[in-house]
Amino acid sequence: MIRLEKRPQPSQMMSWATPLLAVLATMIFGGVLFAALGKDPIQSILTIFWEPLFGEFSFFYRPQLLIKGAPLVLIAIGLALGFKAGIWNIGAEGQYIVGAICGAGAGLAFYPAESIFIFPIMILAGALGGCLWALIPGILKVKFGTNEILVSLMLVYVAEQLLASMSLGLLKNPEGFGFPGSRNLQQYPSAHNAELIAGTGMHWGVVAALIAVIFAYVLLTRHRLGFAIRVTGEAPRAARFGGVNPARLVLFCLGTSGLLAGLAGFFEVSGPAGQITIDFNVGYGFTAIIVAFLGRLNPLGIVAAGLLMALTYIGGDIAQSQLGLPAAAIQVFQGMLLFFLLALDVLTNYRVRFGTSEVAT
Repeated sequence: MIRLEKRPQPSQMMSWATPLLAVLATMIFGGVLFAALGKDPIQSILTIFWEPLFGEFSFFYRPQLLIKGAPLVLIAIGLALGFKAGIWNIGAEGQYIVGAICGAGAGLAFYPAESIFIFPIMILAGALGGCLWALIPGILKVKFGTNEILVSLMLVYVAEQLLASMSLGLLKNPEGFGFPGSRNLQQYPSAHNAELIAGTGMHWGVVAALIAVIFAYVLLTRHRLGFAIRVTGEAPRAARFGGVNPARLVLFCLGTSGLLAGLAGFFEVSGPAGQITIDFNVGYGFTAIIVAFLGRLNPLGIVAAGLLMALTYIGGDIAQSQLGLPAAAIQVFQGMLLFFLLALDVLTNYRVRFGTSEVAT
């Protein structure tokens, strides 16, 4: 008989061990999935995790770790602040989109002028756009008691429609021969988020992600507001008795996470993506949820988790091109990571016991 026995207190060791176990379980069951698709499971796993770092063309793929990882870390840091306080922002994808639209729109409004002030204005516009979009569920929750999970998630679909509208309308390139999409910001020097060090993948989005990590770490470990966030998530009643204002905390956490998601969207559209298109969003806002939990809502853990998830993106693309794995299989593989993390999290509060059941006489 296998049974679960509740621990006297949560195990810190298992709290940090379960992400590693989740990665291992994902590799094993991912291999089973790839074998079911007729692919060599060991080769598939090695292609995803080994090829980008040590393969023949690793010199090209390694900089992509920073390019792919920066938006994931930036968004996940904002989500982690809310999750720690029990505030569930599931709509970071929408805030990412709106931040990209606002940032790109601000830059294109000055086209073709050249100025050192254009890029900072775009940064502010992207951050403000994401922040305001996230404050919609925040204000509705504070004023009317709505569920921030549902409202933030529904706003993702509104943002996607807004993205399509901008690609086909207001931001459409007048010199694009009728194709949907904005001008290419990579060809507009004042609005281009170029690499700071050529060939490294280091751009301003990576710098912003590092600053966000430091900010979050100091906030959570050294600041009174960080203490309020932690207490609210762990003991809401104690937090209220301690003088924490729930409404202000909701607005701060949602606003901050939206701001960081908006920045991630802006740095992506002005750098690697280059333009506003109908299919600009690639799911970073949802993947960042996995990154936040895989990193244990800890800023330093999120950096490692973000790089790991970036590795699966890059390795997944290689596996698709070299092994013919379908894109859906790679997405399932990434989803397994969150599934096993949540499933194995039970070991933090429970221990597994083996033995025979006692029969009453």
